[in-house]
Amino acid sequence: MARMLAFIVMLIPALMAGAGIKFMRDTLFSKLISPFPWLWLQFIIGIIFLVVGLGFFAGFLYHRDRKNGKIPPKVQ
Repeated sequence: MARMLAFIVMLIPALMAGAGIKFMRDTLFSKLISPFPWLWLQFIIGIIFLVVGLGFFAGFLYHRDRKNGKIPPKVQ
């Protein structure tokens, strides 16, 4: 059960980062998605989604590796 919960917790930021990439790609091809009134806003939201999603994933991996002692002392 704990592994399934961890998988779901990691799946949400991954989907968020994927949506951010999609928003930015659609902006580059001038395809406006319905909740956004302007292309520049769609691109900014895409960047935010990508940074937050990847940041959560990277922070989770860093926390897990630090807990397991895989981070060198120089970095800590």
